[in-house]
Amino acid sequence: MTDRTDLSKIIVNKADEKLQSQEDIELERKLLELKFKQELRKDWILFIVRDVVIFPAAILFIFAVSGYSLFLHIHG
Repeated sequence: MTDRTDLSKIIVNKADEKLQSQEDIELERKLLELKFKQELRKDWILFIVRDVVIFPAAILFIFAVSGYSLFLHIHG
């Protein structure tokens, strides 16, 4: 009889482990989705900062310096 009790406990433990592993898989999938969203958000922020702010500022700086240089060269 003790073998049957032990066997039933083992079966119950295995079923619990399967449920826990399915929950773990679901949680890990949700974590991966969250990480993907965070990476996408980070990429968008970098795009906005780099391509919308820094590059136009650099172009304006280059135009300002070249315009000043041209002004000095003409009136020099």
